[in-house]
Amino acid sequence: MKHKLNLDTWNRKEHFLFFKQMEVPFFGITTRVDCTKAYAKAKELGISFFTYYLHKTLVAVNAVENFRYRIIDNEVYIFDQIDASATILREDKTFGFSLMEYNKHLNTFAEITRKEIARIQTTTGLITRDFEINLIHFSAVPWVDFTSYSHARSFSWPDSCPKVSYGKMVEENGKKSMAISVHVHHGLVDGFHVGQFLTLLQELLND
Repeated sequence: MKHKLNLDTWNRKEHFLFFKQMEVPFFGITTRVDCTKAYAKAKELGISFFTYYLHKTLVAVNAVENFRYRIIDNEVYIFDQIDASATILREDKTFGFSLMEYNKHLNTFAEITRKEIARIQTTTGLITRDFEINLIHFSAVPWVDFTSYSHARSFSWPDSCPKVSYGKMVEENGKKSMAISVHVHHGLVDGFHVGQFLTLLQELLND
């Protein structure tokens, strides 16, 4: 479900109109998250670490309202729920776009994710199903401990979905961490909101 935001009463109307006219309206931040406790908790629960931190990411995304804004026909809509389209690697080293529907219950979400990963393995090509735009574009690059990140995109495609990418998990002095890149449409999201998301995400990973 979604509802249209009233631009005339929105305190970010001028910001939205300013940034949406730009050819590259996205900005990105790369930082690190401590995943020491999260990795241990995932192992304790018998849930894949990928599924665990994807779930925590979606919890944080759904908690920050600006991450649920999307642009449709030059209007801003607020979605009730945001899911994830994650890139899933196949045995032949190609990947397909998945749809991981958000559920606040970790075990339910883990089953959704397990089935979707298995489905991708039986498909070929990139687009394997229909998508809405109540998504984050999600990817993991577990081979690279990156310090910056960029995305391929078309200037003519009216994209407004946040993009979250994680890097290789590394360990130093007994602490595990990963690089995380967050790219967002500046007409919808500011640095303050990215900070809210990252702060909450770290709290969730520390639970």
